[in-house]
Amino acid sequence: MNILIVITNRYRNPVPVMPVGACSVADAVEKAGHRVRVLDLMFEQDPLSAMEKELEKLSPDIVGLSVRNIDNNDMQNPVAFFKDLKPLVDSIRSRTQATLVLGGSAVAVMPEELLRYTGADWAVLGDGEVVFPELLKALSQGRIPDRMPGIAWREDNIIKKNSGAAVRFSDGCLVPNFHRWINIHAYISRMSTVPVQTKLGCHFKCVYCTYRKIEGHDYRLSASESVVDTIQHLAALGLRDIEFVDNVFNSPYDHALAVCDGLAKVRPDVRLQSLELNPLFIDDDLLAVMEKAGFVGIGITVESASGTVLEGLNKGFTVEDVFNAARIIQRHKLPCLWIFMLGGPGETEATVQETLLFAERFIRPGDVAFFNMGIRIYPGTELEQIARRQDVLALSTEEMLEPVFYFSPSLDLDWLKSALCKVMAAHMNYINSNTIGFSFLPIMNRLGYRLGVKPPLWKHTRFIRRGLRFFGMDV
Repeated sequence: MNILIVITNRYRNPVPVMPVGACSVADAVEKAGHRVRVLDLMFEQDPLSAMEKELEKLSPDIVGLSVRNIDNNDMQNPVAFFKDLKPLVDSIRSRTQATLVLGGSAVAVMPEELLRYTGADWAVLGDGEVVFPELLKALSQGRIPDRMPGIAWREDNIIKKNSGAAVRFSDGCLVPNFHRWINIHAYISRMSTVPVQTKLGCHFKCVYCTYRKIEGHDYRLSASESVVDTIQHLAALGLRDIEFVDNVFNSPYDHALAVCDGLAKVRPDVRLQSLELNPLFIDDDLLAVMEKAGFVGIGITVESASGTVLEGLNKGFTVEDVFNAARIIQRHKLPCLWIFMLGGPGETEATVQETLLFAERFIRPGDVAFFNMGIRIYPGTELEQIARRQDVLALSTEEMLEPVFYFSPSLDLDWLKSALCKVMAAHMNYINSNTIGFSFLPIMNRLGYRLGVKPPLWKHTRFIRRGLRFFGMDV
């Protein structure tokens, strides 16, 4: 069959994200014997026109729309990406008889709602590189795959869904053939990193998170040897900025240690990052081997330095763990991006002050603190239940396609904005969602690349903010 996969993500802040999932699906579908074309809308000036040209070229039997995010998760400046799908779907329907399939992480989060909104025929949930080829096989044989795990579909205007995840991560290379499907230079020249996952699944139970819905709660680990081979493979291709995008890189601890130890032994010519470290599993041994392996930056997602808020978010670690991680990080040279999320359940002015005081005491001038306000509420999460119990959410799940956020009823939003404004004025290494949403950030990324600046750009935050303020910009 002729298959057209359309990558719909066009969001470029803080950097464009390489579509590892859609490219992996394209690899798998081609391997299954189909004729495949991929259209990446990220850098297209006229996305609708570009897609219509592809429809004419290929006359596809199946069109797969890859949807990465429903919105930008920014309470202050929300942007609903899902609305970009409707014009694409209308054009596909008017020009072809192709079966329309939705896929991508956003679809796994809200499949029923996105199927209803778009009117697509099928939705792939979970591991698309396994499920999508199986769906194509059934459809090519004229079968209705209503018992296949990992799909959703419309039947007589009713949405039906089969749960269950297929097994991925057996052996071999963990990244797709990016060069085959996308303009990889366009990403590299905008400071993008190559995403690599060393595992799937998450056993943590944070109240807001959708990872368990997307990947399941049991870990599926890639062998550390396969990870090392993959990094060496990317280095041989000239792809040197690599980011581990596991939901939590350092859990399980032994797996992360084995990956880093293997990389430290071969020492490939790459620059590694991971922004998803959990304070529970940070120690001197891990950071030392990460430095030897070639890491140039780490991020730690603590969300808060208040015990009350950590408990309300069900993070699974305590404020003592946060302080302990900070002391360990201070003993090493790796630049660190600290990620906080203010306004969660239990947040008050006092708990915000606890977090700001922690940042004042422990975050080094060369490190960066990112403060986000509010938490996106997704259907099926514990946060949705909390919000309904507290009478701060009355929308139906279908209405929750529009960006809807939790913000603690015990905290005043204007007070929080004012407090953050004051600390950001005093600390040039602090940023918030407004900072990474700046319209000129993509231009800065391209300029940085041309000047030879190496990722991660965030470690230069204090110099960039000072420079922009010198030119009169309110950053």
